[in-house]
Amino acid sequence: MFFRRQPPEHKMRLPSADEALPGRDTPIATSTLHAVLNTRIQPPFPEGMQQIVFGMGCFWGAERRFWQQPGIFTTAVGYCGGLTPNPTYEEVCSGLTGHNEVVLVVFDPEQTSLESLFRVFWESHDPTQGMQQGNDAGTQYRSGIYVSNMHQRTLAEVSKANYANALQDAGLDPITTEILPADAFYYAEDYHQQYLHKNPNGYCGLGGTGVRLPG
Repeated sequence: MFFRRQPPEHKMRLPSADEALPGRDTPIATSTLHAVLNTRIQPPFPEGMQQIVFGMGCFWGAERRFWQQPGIFTTAVGYCGGLTPNPTYEEVCSGLTGHNEVVLVVFDPEQTSLESLFRVFWESHDPTQGMQQGNDAGTQYRSGIYVSNMHQRTLAEVSKANYANALQDAGLDPITTEILPADAFYYAEDYHQQYLHKNPNGYCGLGGTGVRLPG
């Protein structure tokens, strides 16, 4: 019989400031252009664009899900919600930075809506699993929405409540998704950007609950 190895206990809880790795002052080198959309992945972005950040497990598959949507100017993978400045992927994986693997989504509000993006978010992963997503376990795989302003936060909270009701009706567990103001977004290394475009047969751990967001 196969037993999945449990990760160390410290990887399943957020580190304290004393436990967090020191990081560095210099950003990690990354790419500047989106390999699929051929747009900038770093500011400045065109006037009128808006941005929001999502965490929904391994960021490779999550990023692909969003770049495929209409109205998206660009996407990028990176780290946020933690303590360590300019972390590397290996440091995030250690569980000692507090960061989440996330996707920055820059979108044109005249071509798509936050409601459409929230539908992609909720239906593309399981937001009830706490510090893991499927077989990926650790704080870097937690479900999260990191908003740019109070308008986004209000709509995110409404969307969360609606999906929580749908999950309850389906007999599933409560949502564990965190909704927080977006803090520093640290771009991941070049090879992570648009990973599944560069590696079409690469790992994608996305898996939803099968429950639709009402509306």
